[in-house]
Amino acid sequence: MRIVFMGSAPLALPSLQQLVQKTDHEVVGVITQPDRPAGRKRLLTPCPVKAVASSMNLRVCTPEKISGDEMVELMQNWQPDLLVVVAYGQYIPKSLISIAPYEAINLHPSLLPAYRGAAPIQWALINGDAQTGVSIITVAEKMDAGEILKQETLDIDETATATTLHDLCADLGARLLLETIDDIAAGTIVSYAQDESKVVEVRKLNKADGIIDWHQPAVAIHNRIRAFDPWPGSRCTLPSGEILSVWKAVCIDGEGLPGEVLDDALTIATARGALRLLEVQLAGGKRMQADIFLHGRLLQKGMMFR
Repeated sequence: MRIVFMGSAPLALPSLQQLVQKTDHEVVGVITQPDRPAGRKRLLTPCPVKAVASSMNLRVCTPEKISGDEMVELMQNWQPDLLVVVAYGQYIPKSLISIAPYEAINLHPSLLPAYRGAAPIQWALINGDAQTGVSIITVAEKMDAGEILKQETLDIDETATATTLHDLCADLGARLLLETIDDIAAGTIVSYAQDESKVVEVRKLNKADGIIDWHQPAVAIHNRIRAFDPWPGSRCTLPSGEILSVWKAVCIDGEGLPGEVLDDALTIATARGALRLLEVQLAGGKRMQADIFLHGRLLQKGMMFR
């Protein structure tokens, strides 16, 4: 089949690479986001999908908006049989979808109808779920509400972070996506509607989500630390007033006032239980193990983190 691939974020990379390298389907074009300022110098930088697509000599289009006559004309010229959407970042108008005889399919990293919307991987971790998964769905007018074509679960390890779980979902999603495309081409695909009574919608994360609230239970804080790696990160304020990011911790038994230092091993009391911080980072510094951070630093039992 002739396929137009629409994606921008790293989640889409295994799908694009395997679609090109492991199938007989033809990627006739890639639509992705324009270059954006990035890094401390704010240099214009291509998104991950554009960089990979360009390295594979694929045709790439980077519109600010995909609505309008120009995009319709481009899509008509490319003559796709199917649109494949993975972490693109814009709503796909019906005027484009209808050009492809098999319309459009989307990879979503959750077990729909759970976690429709942004950051489904992070919310599965925040909520302490034991499983998540990947769904391949049709693209519908309502976001993430299309019919399910394929779905598979993933176990969530208690040490998983958003980074590691993202990579697992990306790899699983690529395999499911290729299977779905083959089934569509063979005419054997079967779809079913999502159960609207079980819909869970989640919001986009923001930087304020990363502020640690020591009045939460240790397990809840630990889940958020895992969910917010790499962004927005989890941070607190030291007794000295310095900002400390926490990248890795473990829940242990312990009692004290929320935020109280319980020992000389960087163990902090919470509303229920305690957290031993294992990997931390001062503002402007590098990530380091807690024992290295503690060298030469006066941090005594009874001091308070905020």
